[in-house]
Amino acid sequence: MDANTFLKNKGGYRNLRVYRIAEVVYDITFYFAHHYLDIRDRTIDQMIQAARSGKQNIAEGSMSATTSTETEIKLTNVAKASLEELLIDYEDYLRVRNLSLWSKENSRYHRLREYCRSNSVIQSYSELLPRINDEEICNLCITLIHQATYMLRRLIERQQKMFLEQGGIRERMTRARLEYRTGQRDFK
Repeated sequence: MDANTFLKNKGGYRNLRVYRIAEVVYDITFYFAHHYLDIRDRTIDQMIQAARSGKQNIAEGSMSATTSTETEIKLTNVAKASLEELLIDYEDYLRVRNLSLWSKENSRYHRLREYCRSNSVIQSYSELLPRINDEEICNLCITLIHQATYMLRRLIERQQKMFLEQGGIRERMTRARLEYRTGQRDFK
């Protein structure tokens, strides 16, 4: 380790697919809530805030990673939990309105999963929204949320592994300081 670089460059969250998917989930949720829920329904604010929290906590966790792996892991988990909360809202919407939550037996399910795996979803979802109904939007968002929470679970596992291998900021600072002191003695 270079004694002058115990702070790792972090914050590249905009390049993470999970962040881009969370951003799409937020945008779709904003559209959905304002087009399909009654303006007096408190669910509008709750769904939008859960979607926002999913996206924002990925960003905040990534940025905090420079000085706190613990905070990075906690915020990544908050993002996952927020998206799980949003998932339940979409499932509730379908259930109470007697609409279908698409399963593997539904031919549209497989096409939707492929669409959500592609980069097309990030580029074209906004054009799609006015052409599909509430059941289709819910299933689209449910599929994207499943994708995002899977990626967030994997990200948390990777963050844990990095912590075990590299330690936290205090450990890195101590190692850097000891290396610096050793280097100073070598020059005397």
